[in-house]
Amino acid sequence: MQSIILIGKPNVGKSSLFNRMAQKRIAITSEISGTTRDTNQTLIEIYSKKALLIDSGGLDEKDELFKNVKKNTLKVAKNSDIILYLVDGKLAPDDEDRKFFHSLKKLSKPIALIVNKIDNKKDEERAWEFANFGVKEIFHLSVTHNIGLDELYDWLDCFLKQSLSKDEEQSLEEFLEEEQNSLQNIDEHHIKVGIVGRVNVGKSSLLNALVKQERAVVSEIAGTTIDPVNESINYQNKTIEFIDTAGIRKRGKIQGLEYFALNRTEKILQKAQIALLVLDADEGFNELDERIAGLIAKHHLAVMIVLNKWDKAQRDFDATLKELKLDRFKFLAHAPIISVSALSGKRISVLLDKILELFENFIQKIPTAKLNALIEEATKTHPLPHDRGKVVKIYYAVQYDLAPPKIALVMNRPKALHFSYKRYLQNKMRENFKLEGVPLILVSRKKGQRDEE
Repeated sequence: MQSIILIGKPNVGKSSLFNRMAQKRIAITSEISGTTRDTNQTLIEIYSKKALLIDSGGLDEKDELFKNVKKNTLKVAKNSDIILYLVDGKLAPDDEDRKFFHSLKKLSKPIALIVNKIDNKKDEERAWEFANFGVKEIFHLSVTHNIGLDELYDWLDCFLKQSLSKDEEQSLEEFLEEEQNSLQNIDEHHIKVGIVGRVNVGKSSLLNALVKQERAVVSEIAGTTIDPVNESINYQNKTIEFIDTAGIRKRGKIQGLEYFALNRTEKILQKAQIALLVLDADEGFNELDERIAGLIAKHHLAVMIVLNKWDKAQRDFDATLKELKLDRFKFLAHAPIISVSALSGKRISVLLDKILELFENFIQKIPTAKLNALIEEATKTHPLPHDRGKVVKIYYAVQYDLAPPKIALVMNRPKALHFSYKRYLQNKMRENFKLEGVPLILVSRKKGQRDEE
């Protein structure tokens, strides 16, 4: 369990704050400096999160007794998780307080400066002088009048972990075990790759280059490939099954068997794990390319964008990346973009290596401990917004499926998770885990809920 220590010079109100946070009178309070000499501690609860609150003796060196009190206090502070340093707001800041505060700050723990005894406007004006301590986390309190504690509790909530009872901990372990056991079984040695794109972008030529044989008929006539063509190769101890799909045209231009080819393409994507979206780098990109990309996104496939005929294209690669990721395919911003020449075979080996990498990303199991450590750090850095004045909390996160990775955020108010905050968490996960080229599905749930929101 995490601990919070109240620390400061004598008679600044540590014991009064201790009693207020404990919501009962435990520590003896008086106007006599140094009333508290040993540490007191009690269990408190802040927004349903439990913590051990510690009231310490004052920091003073006026005699041998107080030197021992100070020594004991600093020892306890080193073993605490959060430090609240109190000062008397009725007095001007002094160098001794500043020295104590900065020595505690070197412990690299969450630390806040509590300016206590702020009972009126004059006190408030004086309290701002403590800004010269050089710390952002300053809270103005009047413990006597119970003013300012809500802001302090909000700050503490960012650092406190959700506390669970023994029954809840056992239930959580069972839940996580059930979720992990429910992950679908994937053949890690067989990769299914669908090759998609509009007509005449070179899908058949790409297949031939990948399998190193004339497996698909290649022609300048649009729509030459009608039936899907499958071919498998062994690469790096993996079987990669390629499917060369019929070219997709605008519906108004579909003729004869090509209509059925479009439907077959949809079915192929339902069975595929990775999609190679083939674009004609020489001819350029259009709205139909975007519609095909949308079809891939719909099926939650791993995806790689293949710029074919790059040897003919008069293009700047960086400018092309910007056009595709920031303009046309924003929803596929996670997809790697590879330039190749199917006819010459240039960079085909790079394509094969990338397929293996995407597949590993697609089927990965993210360790629950690492996932929750990331969530905890992300919510500390950027706290969850309140929902109509109510605190929104993520209790824990767990991966409940793979291919692609699906993460459940177990929360107290799942419907309050804003899409912008969800995107923030997704970006954090992409920064810390290998998720290039794969969609990342994040859902919010209540405790015990199994179905996706």
